[in-house]
Amino acid sequence: MPSQSPFQIDIPATDLLSYLFPPAQLVSDKPIWIDADDTSHSLSPRQLLRWVKRLGAGLQALGWKRQDVVMMYSHNHIFVPVAYLGISGCGCIYSGCNPAYGVDETAYQIQNTECKVILVEPPLLSTLLKAAAKTNFPSDRIFVFSDKETGTVDGIRDWRTFLASASEAESWTWSPMNAEQSRSTVAALNYSSGTTGLPKGVMISHQNVIANVEQSVFMRDLEQPYHPSSRPEERWLGFLPLYHAYGQLWSIVAAARTLSPCYFMRAFNYVKFLENIQKHRITHIQTAPPVLVMLAKRPETKAYDLSSLQNILCGAAPLSKELQNEVSAKCALKVVQTWGMTEVTCSCLHVPGGRDDRSGSVGYIDPNAAMKLIDDEGKEVGPGERGEIHVKGPNVCMGYWRNERATQEAFDEEGFLKTGDIAVKDENGWYWIVDRKKELIKVKGFQVAPAELEALLLEHEHVADVAVCALQLWVSPPKGCLVLTRAN
Repeated sequence: MPSQSPFQIDIPATDLLSYLFPPAQLVSDKPIWIDADDTSHSLSPRQLLRWVKRLGAGLQALGWKRQDVVMMYSHNHIFVPVAYLGISGCGCIYSGCNPAYGVDETAYQIQNTECKVILVEPPLLSTLLKAAAKTNFPSDRIFVFSDKETGTVDGIRDWRTFLASASEAESWTWSPMNAEQSRSTVAALNYSSGTTGLPKGVMISHQNVIANVEQSVFMRDLEQPYHPSSRPEERWLGFLPLYHAYGQLWSIVAAARTLSPCYFMRAFNYVKFLENIQKHRITHIQTAPPVLVMLAKRPETKAYDLSSLQNILCGAAPLSKELQNEVSAKCALKVVQTWGMTEVTCSCLHVPGGRDDRSGSVGYIDPNAAMKLIDDEGKEVGPGERGEIHVKGPNVCMGYWRNERATQEAFDEEGFLKTGDIAVKDENGWYWIVDRKKELIKVKGFQVAPAELEALLLEHEHVADVAVCALQLWVSPPKGCLVLTRAN
């Protein structure tokens, strides 16, 4: 029988803008989205809402309709939250494109989304124009998107040219959604790399985003010495890319929900990352294991004052308890694990934010969700046994964009999402991630998890990073590709 979360919470059944800006609530003037390089360059929720209304009204004036896709091709900056909330807020769909993509990958996303408008950051314009030419995308539907006005660049107009004026936007209102509309209206189309085939667009509804923010904030506040209504102010570092679900959930929506100032880095650089923690007295970061490897292994870590940092939320890949504990001890803070994937909006397992766990666990099932672990024979397994996570909850995606076959294959007969991640749970309902199902290596008939070998190799003081893979040879054991520390 599936395991239910031990927690149940109320989740607003509405649209994103009504959730973040309810009519009866005053809108804050506190700077929330802040340029880490220039703190005078920032947006408060009130300022953001004005821009959101100008964008929403402008898109509608261009003739774009509900559930038309607008593609964003940009690095992080403080106006990306405006785009995310303005696009989804007027009923269109936000789809972020990885700024590391080249022409072919970008062209694929243009074609697959069938987007109507593209917003592109100036440094990426050359690549975008080549991708647009390859797909016959009209240049008059491409707009330069920057946090500062640029004017026309290479014949492409600034996005501000189609916005409604400030006075016009004052009278513009979004259409509030009921529960059914919230569940069935796509807010974001996030592309999942998966392990096979081309990336698939994951349809994330308004209800999915709202549910996952509420779940994540609840778990963050769990077992803390404070009541959620008197949460001490946190300062976050927004280096997670905003084309990705992880960055969208925390740096945009959760930051607005909790009024937590988020200092945006345009792209990740380790030394700049350390500088920003020190300069802005960052208290909390959301990240992935590679950054923890850097914190543990890179010599630059010792050169900066990281004493303001209280908590690291780590997800996106398995994290060994050895690395977790090394960073916890070295930086004198809590490393709290989470598990998730694009198809569950962002996450669905969390260690309580107030728990100093050193076991490598990813914690409890998030509120209002359910899970079961399934073995290779399709049978549900109990505590102590490994199985693939199957999950159901209000944060689980609607399915794959215009890919009914992939959607049907992703869910089991009870409507649970088959995640491909292997986990084990204990009698108390705590989970540990083992590895990806498709990445398990067979050695002499036994299954070997690359993540376990990587964790073991990372314990060596001279190893800076490692990736373990299988080779297609009858007698070859798994091979590890090592990155040695600079001194070695």
